[in-house]
Amino acid sequence: MSERPNILLICADQWRGDCISALGHKNVKTPNLDALMRESVTFTRHFGQCTPCGPSRTSLLTGLYLMNHRSGRNGTPLDARHTNIALEARKAGYDPALFGYTDTTPDPRGKHPNDPALTAYDEGVLPGFTTPMHLPEDMGKWVSDLIARGYDLPNGRDDVFRPRRDFIKPADRGFRYIPTVFPAEQSETAFLTDEFLKWLLVRENKPWFAHFVFFRPHPPFIAPEPYNGAVHPADVDFPERAATPELEGNQHPLLAHELVQVARPGNFDEHNPMDLVRMDELEVRQMRATYYGLIAEVDTQLGRIIQHLKDTGQYERTLIVVTSDHAEMLGEHYVWGKEIYFDPSFHLPLVIHDPRSEADATRGTLIDDFSEAIDVMPTVLQWLGLEVPRTADGASLLPLIYGERPGDWRDAVFFEHDFRNVRSQAVETALGIPSDKCSYAVVRDNRYKYVHFAALPPLLFDIANDPKERVNLANDPAHVPTLLHYAQKLLDWRLINQERGLTNMHVGKGGLFARP
Repeated sequence: MSERPNILLICADQWRGDCISALGHKNVKTPNLDALMRESVTFTRHFGQCTPCGPSRTSLLTGLYLMNHRSGRNGTPLDARHTNIALEARKAGYDPALFGYTDTTPDPRGKHPNDPALTAYDEGVLPGFTTPMHLPEDMGKWVSDLIARGYDLPNGRDDVFRPRRDFIKPADRGFRYIPTVFPAEQSETAFLTDEFLKWLLVRENKPWFAHFVFFRPHPPFIAPEPYNGAVHPADVDFPERAATPELEGNQHPLLAHELVQVARPGNFDEHNPMDLVRMDELEVRQMRATYYGLIAEVDTQLGRIIQHLKDTGQYERTLIVVTSDHAEMLGEHYVWGKEIYFDPSFHLPLVIHDPRSEADATRGTLIDDFSEAIDVMPTVLQWLGLEVPRTADGASLLPLIYGERPGDWRDAVFFEHDFRNVRSQAVETALGIPSDKCSYAVVRDNRYKYVHFAALPPLLFDIANDPKERVNLANDPAHVPTLLHYAQKLLDWRLINQERGLTNMHVGKGGLFARP
């Protein structure tokens, strides 16, 4: 490729890895992503490194496991010493632009206590990015646009996702069928896309790097028309779960605690008056149907972006990565959200369109080798011809994209979750453990999944025969050897991947020696 290429890293918030129509989902309609997949490589067993939003995006953009970047909660500062994909891309002459948010909490050291950067966890932007359109949690620029259009939003972001008043809901639809007050063409999804397409108008002949972040299908699960009715709840499968929430919660103390949190109206899905754990079947199916509608809305805007690149001749010189930060339980095991150890919280989409001829042989293929969110940064950097930092934990996916599977490619994925609550100590009090013990690490391969807690009982699932993770085998004497094998595998992983920035260097006679 003679011209310096473009890079477009798209991250949707809370998109499940199985919610793609080309992968056989019965409800989701993603024609634009499906079309991109036919010209790309899709990684079907791609997993995020952690949850929730801030930590997962930190792993995606730094290439680091949670145990190394340690920004474990929304609001946990990210140490300024870590590099990231934007800072590295600058070495190739790019000025990486952010559309949306990175949920980065800045390193507070050196900042005055009154600095506004320390008053909101998601106002920060990962170092290295410029911000043509920053949309943190308050979504101020979009809300201002709606107010300018005449909408009455006296409380700003707190009002924008309230259900439309006086809407007559059909009896066969649930509460989350009620749409937003604004139409789809004025949603934050469309607004951000509009701004990005305008930004591109003066860059048709200039190389660019953009990180585009869709807020959707993140909650609240309320969609503008017509996406609120894109899927009928009667057509939606009911989630996998035990007979009662109490029986479900018996699996593990953390799960029981999470169900208590989800049951509080509005705690997960703002302006939703229902207990999401005990709501009736229609409401469960409607919540899932609306989530699928939000994905359809994202797909529509994704299609606009891709069509613009094609119309302007940029598609053939743009590396496009489409992924998510974490996923969504959708009521499975009675849980909504992503802060639990089950696969649906961590299994993500990953589609990579490489325009170079080296990728022609694999276009339209599905790769079922395990991949992790930390692989995205090394992939992009290698594609740009840049050196991948020694600190990065991930591995470039380019060999797989070019049809050359490395002999030492991973046979398992690893992910983590820090579930402490530093301010309220709610989870610490409920579970009777200190903040520094509120964490678990997971190793998952084709056969088993092992979840190791710092201060709570472990979990072991036979993924091959129990893919819905219903039966915990950790207390079964017959599985003690398996439990020990995976505990050792997890320990090996931590020993190998713990921070290693300076580990291959030696100072002595002859000066500094650094092994590549």
